Amino acid sequence: MSPAPLFAVVVAGLIAVVPTFAQTMGHSRHGARPADPHAGHAMPAAAAPAHGGHDMSPVDVTNAPRAPVSARGGQELESQLVDGVRHFDLFTGLVRWTILPDIEVGAYAYNLQVPGPTIRVKPGERVRINVANRLPEPTTIHWHGLDVPYEQDGVHDAKLPPIAPGGTHAYAFIVPATPGTFFYHTHFAADRQQALGLYGAFVIEGPPPVPVTSEHVIMLGEWRVADGKTYPTMAMDGFLPNYFTLNGKSFPATETIKAKVGDRLLFRLIGSGQFIHPIHIHGGAFEVVATDGHAVPAGARIKKDTVLVGPGERYDVVWTASRPGKWMLHCHINHHVTNDGAEVDGAGGMTIIIDVSG
Repeated sequence: MSPAPLFAVVVAGLIAVVPTFAQTMGHSRHGARPADPHAGHAMPAAAAPAHGGHDMSPVDVTNAPRAPVSARGGQELESQLVDGVRHFDLFTGLVRWTILPDIEVGAYAYNLQVPGPTIRVKPGERVRINVANRLPEPTTIHWHGLDVPYEQDGVHDAKLPPIAPGGTHAYAFIVPATPGTFFYHTHFAADRQQALGLYGAFVIEGPPPVPVTSEHVIMLGEWRVADGKTYPTMAMDGFLPNYFTLNGKSFPATETIKAKVGDRLLFRLIGSGQFIHPIHIHGGAFEVVATDGHAVPAGARIKKDTVLVGPGERYDVVWTASRPGKWMLHCHINHHVTNDGAEVDGAGGMTIIIDVSG
C-alpha cells in the first residue's frame, strides 16, 4: 500500500476511536461526571448510589422529623449506673436539621441532633452504650482513638455484622486510662453517613494539663445543599461542600462564647468532617496542650495562632482572653467562612465569636 492510502486509513481509524476515547475520559472513576459545581446548584441528572460504592443520592427526608430551629447539637448525654456499669442510650435516624435560619439540611443523626450528644466518662469506668438503628440502612459506631477490644471497635466484617435497620446492639468496654478528647462516628458507608452528621464527641475526663476557666468542644462539618436537597460531601466536582459548620451550625447561627479578660479557655477541636481546616483564633496565640487524646509534655508545648485540623485529628488548645473584644475563631480557608459563597457581616460558615468583656 502506498504511503498516501495508508495515511488515510490511519486517520479514519483515529476519527472512529476519538469519540469513544473522549466519552471515556469525560467520566470520572466514580461514574458519570457531575455537573460543574460553579454552575448554580446544578446536580447530576441521576445521582445513583453505585458510583464505585459511593452513595451520592440526596437524603430522603419525606418522613423525617424536624428539629427545632433553636436546637443545638453536642448536648451532654445522660447516663444511668446499673450494677457498676454506666449505661448510655443512642439511636440513629433521619432529621431535618437547621444550620442557618433559612437553610435546612437532611441529616443522619444520633438522638436527633448534629453533632450527636457528647459522651463524658471517667478512666476505668465500665460502660455499656445501647444503640438502636432507625436509619433505612445498616450502620455501626466506631470509638475513634479509643483502645478497646476488637469486638467493640465498630468495624464490621463477616463475624461482626453491622446493625441492621430496626436492629439494636450494645457496645461494652472499660474506658481506657487516657483522659482526653476522642469522638465516635459511623464506620459503615462512612463517606455518606458521617458526612451527613453521624459523629459526636467522646471525652474521657481528667484534670486538664493546665488550669482553665471553661472548656468548649468544637466539631467540624461540611454540607452540600442544592435545590433544597442535601447530598453527602465528597472531594469531587458537584459534591464539594457549599456550607460549613461548627457544632452543626453556620455563622451567624453558631453559638457565641462569653468570657472575661484573664479567662483561660480550653478548646477541644475535633476533625469530624471530610476536609482539612486550618483553625485560627484572633486576639492572641494559644497553647497546644494535647493532640489526639494525648497530653503534650510541658516542655514540648508550642504556641500557635493557627492549627491544621485534618479528618480524625483532635487538638486541645488553651487560649487566654487578654483584652476585651469580639474575637473570631474560624477556619482560615476563606471559602469555608462563607455561606454558599456569601459572607454575612464579614463572616459565615466556620466562624464562632468569643465575646470578651473587661
